[in-house]
Amino acid sequence: MNRKRFLETIIGASAFASLPYSAIANDPLAARHLLKEVEKSADGSMVGFAAEPIAKVRIGIIGMGNRGSSLLEMLQLMIENGSAEIAAFADINPEKLTKATEKLNQWQKSKPKIYGKTERDWENLVKQDDVDLVLVTTPWEWHTEMALFAMNNGKHVATEVPMSYSMSDCWEIIATAERTKKHCIMLENCCYNEEELFVLKMIEDGVFGDITHCEGAYLHDLRAHMLDDTYYENQWRIMHHVARDGNLYTTHGLGPISFYLGIGNGDRFEYLTSMSSRELNLSQTAQRMGKDFGKIVCGDMNSTMMKTNKGKTVLLQFDTHTGRPYSRINKVVGTKAVHDGYPSRLFIDSEEPVFWGHKWLDEEGYSSYKKKHVHPVIGRLKEVSQSFKQGHGGMDFIMMFRLIECLNKGLPLDINVYESVIWSAVTPLSVLSVASDSLPLPFPKFTGDAWKKNEAKWVESK
Repeated sequence: MNRKRFLETIIGASAFASLPYSAIANDPLAARHLLKEVEKSADGSMVGFAAEPIAKVRIGIIGMGNRGSSLLEMLQLMIENGSAEIAAFADINPEKLTKATEKLNQWQKSKPKIYGKTERDWENLVKQDDVDLVLVTTPWEWHTEMALFAMNNGKHVATEVPMSYSMSDCWEIIATAERTKKHCIMLENCCYNEEELFVLKMIEDGVFGDITHCEGAYLHDLRAHMLDDTYYENQWRIMHHVARDGNLYTTHGLGPISFYLGIGNGDRFEYLTSMSSRELNLSQTAQRMGKDFGKIVCGDMNSTMMKTNKGKTVLLQFDTHTGRPYSRINKVVGTKAVHDGYPSRLFIDSEEPVFWGHKWLDEEGYSSYKKKHVHPVIGRLKEVSQSFKQGHGGMDFIMMFRLIECLNKGLPLDINVYESVIWSAVTPLSVLSVASDSLPLPFPKFTGDAWKKNEAKWVESK
């Protein structure tokens, strides 16, 4: 991929409309210049935005593969209690449409409309008058286009992660949401996990004091998944590792951390820098399995550092190539306490510093904090979520329940369009930074000045 094509992929082709390639071909600061080229203004009007209540949310799902099928299962309770209804499915694979319909028939009497005649038949699903919410669970490269089409056709939309991965797409998502006044959010399930909500509640209750630093990650050995011939249809996921080098999957670690720090809600990221290690593990595994995808450019480990307006730092790591146990790290460092995840551990500092003997809380001490600082969402929904453990231990169910509940009641959603874009934008920014010798890059002001507000989260009733 030549340099111009590479930059068009990450920044967006619109940046090159009036800029000759010769002007940026050998400029080490080209990334900063091109970020300014695609920058737009945002009015922040979707911060705290609440749409009119929808008594029964009529849903169209695009993409009935692994993720679409799983999220359908998470909606069972809401379908049975009448707060949601599946109006339509779309997929290019007839077998997946059949399986989804058979599954839905167990819980819903009305039949969904089916779209799968052509690759773009999903557009007809979006145009249906009886669809309020479009769920997008397709390969990554479709998310932005489908989200924009849904909003422009009067629909709320929730996409799987990431929402977009070019900078111009990030800006277009925000502009469209602000213009149409339609919810456009990313389905970041880790924001609803019990451990992350426990940490968030402790932060809200002052256990950590003032936070100085956080660490998050997506450390997940996906070699078997990416090299399998069928798991990701047409092996779409590994193709991103062939094309780009950076943090390609940011949101599982960054979503909860952004809630911890109030990113877009009292604080903002000012800049980031990113670097990747060399690549060995995925290509060597592919070679042993007799697979050839060409050169894999994404390094085994990417480390991205970010700094906020208030001086807090974040380390975000990404590695899906290396054989290792799963971890999102989930570290929070404050003036009074420290938390480390995987396994979850808590340290409470003493009033006076000690020379040695620093220890994590024992099981009894940890349990006392966990009982005292139960997040209200977990307190209300944990028991019922255990019936849906196939959804990543219950957090998928809580995520979908909250989405439907907020739409039913006309409440602001837990995750807004700005947060969805901010978490997604770290990918193209990291790729640009890696390609520019880890050049620090300014973080776009996606919310305008609205980040200075402090809007209440997790609104429970209205």
